[in-house]
Amino acid sequence: MHAFTRRHFTCSLLSLGALGVLPAQAQNRPDTLRIVCGYPPGGSADLICRKLAERLGGGRFAGQAVVDNKPGAAGRLAVEEVKKANADGSVMLVTPASVVTMYPHVYRQLSYNPFVDLAPVSAVAATGFALGVGPRVPATVTTIEEFARWCRANPALAQCGNAGAGSMPHFMALMLERDMGVEMTHVPYRGGLVSMQAAAAGEVAAALATESSARALAQTGRLRVLATCWAERSPFFPQVATCREQGLPRLTQREWFGAFMPSRTPASVVQATADALRTVAQEPDVRELWERTGLIVENNSPAQLLAAMRAEHEFWGPLVKSSGFTPES
Repeated sequence: MHAFTRRHFTCSLLSLGALGVLPAQAQNRPDTLRIVCGYPPGGSADLICRKLAERLGGGRFAGQAVVDNKPGAAGRLAVEEVKKANADGSVMLVTPASVVTMYPHVYRQLSYNPFVDLAPVSAVAATGFALGVGPRVPATVTTIEEFARWCRANPALAQCGNAGAGSMPHFMALMLERDMGVEMTHVPYRGGLVSMQAAAAGEVAAALATESSARALAQTGRLRVLATCWAERSPFFPQVATCREQGLPRLTQREWFGAFMPSRTPASVVQATADALRTVAQEPDVRELWERTGLIVENNSPAQLLAAMRAEHEFWGPLVKSSGFTPES
């Protein structure tokens, strides 16, 4: 595994002794911890939530931990659910970064303010993005530059799938289009995996989505990954040059998943939960599951997660504005 750095995160996995009991004061351990997930069962967010529930329940941090799937509105319904929940440490949201950092720029009447309504706890996982192409694109196309030339020569076929209009992969694809100097038709799908499957089936020429969505298809040879969007080489596609290496330095974003509680949750409870998540992050079965599904372990403090939110929020603001995109467009 490569060593990774990111300007928004400082990873601190401290040795906390035996993993049988998580480091939280007894009075901060809820009888039941409800982990709210804004996406349906089966996807990366749900997988993360279910593993956290397994490791946090059974008396290790909470008497029991359960996953409460609240899919809808591209993850926004789950934030609304946690915003109005009891601030007693019994409810935790696990959500992708875009829902709390980019959506405030995308949706004009967002029903929540992530900097007011949520208490950051810790990051728990991250995944990079990948540009994948399928059988519509000739096998001789192996780099972004060659893909750009192919798009110019075949404008009617230059289509790029994404995880949904207004999603982070959508805006990443818009950046890619602009930085390549080409025009592509952007095709939204109901999730990153579906968009990668469409590219692999020849329904669209390409798709830009998370690496976890591309990994299995690439392993079968149905999808070719032309570039990844890490600052360094991806641990999952180490043979593939990054966008930065291929002359597109802006495309270095990742989608991290963070844990949050209602904003009124006492600081001692938030810290106890962060401590528990830090211990979970060290457990070999968690790391192995994350890696098997195209994720890496992320862990930081509540203050570091808040700093990461602010940095991401500032990054996406001008890009969303310059795109001219609105949810109605």
